[in-house]
Amino acid sequence: MLQGWRWYGPNDPVSLDDIRQAGATDVVTALHQVPIGEAWTRAAVEERKNLIENSQPGRAPLTWSVVESIPIPDDVKRRGGKATGSIEAWIASLEAVASAGIKTICYNFMPVVDWCRTDLEWELPNGAKAMRFDHERFAAFDLHILERPEAPLEYSEAARRRAEEVYSRMTQADIDVLVTNIASALPGSTTDPLTIPQFRDRLQQYRGIDSAVLRRHLSEFLARVTPVAEQLGVTLTLHPDDPPRPLFGLPRIASSAEDYQALFDAVPSKANGICFCTGSLGVRAENDLPAMAKRFAPRIGFAHLRATKREGDGLSFFESDHLDGDVDMIAVLKALLTENRKRSSNDQIVFRPDHGHRMLDDLAETKRTNPGYTAIGRLRGLAELRGAIRAIEHAGLAVNS
Repeated sequence: MLQGWRWYGPNDPVSLDDIRQAGATDVVTALHQVPIGEAWTRAAVEERKNLIENSQPGRAPLTWSVVESIPIPDDVKRRGGKATGSIEAWIASLEAVASAGIKTICYNFMPVVDWCRTDLEWELPNGAKAMRFDHERFAAFDLHILERPEAPLEYSEAARRRAEEVYSRMTQADIDVLVTNIASALPGSTTDPLTIPQFRDRLQQYRGIDSAVLRRHLSEFLARVTPVAEQLGVTLTLHPDDPPRPLFGLPRIASSAEDYQALFDAVPSKANGICFCTGSLGVRAENDLPAMAKRFAPRIGFAHLRATKREGDGLSFFESDHLDGDVDMIAVLKALLTENRKRSSNDQIVFRPDHGHRMLDDLAETKRTNPGYTAIGRLRGLAELRGAIRAIEHAGLAVNS
């Protein structure tokens, strides 16, 4: 498999040489400077591709192989096929990417909020810092900061009581941090930052949109874009919901094997694939990730290999070391390697480490880092994954899995 690395462009504190020194060969990036809903131009895509692949002659080569992500505008999620202007702009971006020879596009279909965490600097026992989703802090935000009218009906009495206790201990600084973490868009988010009033307004716009309606809107979007992708030889990979369950009363439709099967049944195009994110899917205890990797192997165009650890309530979790979470990463790797061996040299699975810990020199207060996307934490993750892959291949276990 091809070793990838997410890069946020020229302003990323992690450099292209850092990526090379980590041992990655394939870059996963996007034109983050382009506003959501605006079409990418071929010139802008070529400029970024040239920067990655040709700006440092003599260095070990890098290839821009995956786009993550071309954001899907909110009106597509709310209106489906009726959002013609936004869909046409998305197709134009797809065509610009394909013209540069990039054949894999990752995207998500999460309404209002993208991936969600309550804590970005949660201290681990070894002094490193990880991202965490604390369900009690999330409930405190939902009930007492956002003050969503329907929220009290969606939490048990015990959960409401704990949320009130958590909120009562918060300072204004604590509240400000929580609002920033949840509403203001995390790195790589494909939704706009929101103030609390904007957040409430956006939620109102989704009234009446349940999982069936949202799934239909996704199918309508894919019915328009997959024929173009298929013609251009591009694979579209849907990232799972993160966390993989409803938030703020909003539907989530990419959280389980059944969700993905429904997607593939609705749009059977070979261009309709999955970004197999072990961290997101692993949060949900009933998801059997090795079984899912085998079941959907031909559909896996891209993989995020990271691990999460569920906490006692089953709803809170934190980003763990890549091989030490709730996911059986070795079994997943065996399934992916088995599938990869069946593919041609120009159709190899790209994987990347994800959500590394902030550790060692990256802990320095003077050092700028993106939460989850520090150099050293991901370097550790990639090294662990690479070692596991080498051991599996040496033992011949992938073939026999």
